[in-house]
Order: sequence, then C-alpha cells, then structure tokens
Amino acid sequence: MKIKKSTGLALALLIYVSATAAYFLPRNTEISNTEKYVTVAASYVIVFVLWLVLRKKEELQRKRREEGRKADSIDNSFKN
Repeated sequence: MKIKKSTGLALALLIYVSATAAYFLPRNTEISNTEKYVTVAASYVIVFVLWLVLRKKEELQRKRREEGRKADSIDNSFKN
C-alpha cells in the first residue's frame, strides 16, 4: 500500500519533533517545564493541522482530476 504524501510528510515531522523534544528538553534548563511541554504540544498541533490541510488539498486535486477526465470523455464522445 502506498503512503500518501500528506501522511508521509506529517509522519516525518512527527518523528522529527519527537526526537528533538526527547533530545533537547532534558538538556534545556533555561525555561520552565511548562514552557517545554507547551512548546512540544504546540508543535504536535501544528503537525496535525498541516496533515489535515494537506489531506484536504490532495482530495481537491483528486476531484479536479476526476472532473477533468469526465469532461475529456464527454468532449471525446461529442467529437466522434
């Protein structure tokens, strides 16, 4: 099964955010724990919103392609 571009990109960003959080959060002593967790949570929300937007964009592209194919088949039927 092929992974959609939106899912692959969101998954890659999710792994990146998780890895950087796991590496940098314990080492950062300049900000409070609350700020650390809010930053990570906001990053996860941004990745989720990006995934939703990309899925919607893919769906619209798919619909346009299908409508274009239908229009082409109708045009071809009139030409013959």
